[in-house]
Amino acid sequence: MFNPNTVVAKIFQTPALNNLSLLLARVLLAYIFIVSGWGKIAGYSATVGYMEAMGVPGGLLPLVILLELGGGLAILLGLQTRLVALALAVFSLLTAFMFHGAPEDAVNLMKNLAISGGFLLLVLQGAGKLSLDHLIEK
Repeated sequence: MFNPNTVVAKIFQTPALNNLSLLLARVLLAYIFIVSGWGKIAGYSATVGYMEAMGVPGGLLPLVILLELGGGLAILLGLQTRLVALALAVFSLLTAFMFHGAPEDAVNLMKNLAISGGFLLLVLQGAGKLSLDHLIEK
């Protein structure tokens, strides 16, 4: 019997496509965090004001920037991928409920939940061969 899941699995289990897929996944997940972290630097005072309006101490912003920008770059490069992906998955869940819990912001809540899911898959799978993790492990 034809099973499309088996066909797709066999295709993506080829080493070249598996490694390219993991790289693409990392690029796509990292992009939003790199841009967002940089945006927080550019709009530092406005971001502090927003955080404080939401009940989050503005003094945490440097840590948020470090996690978003630094973590995004680490995911992009495949450096300490499992650890950073776990941190970003938790961060995405926390920010989903802290900043996007209102009914009118449901799309951003769901976006953060989906991003968390993507990072959890990276925690399980790792960065793949096209990464600094792979070079370090060799």
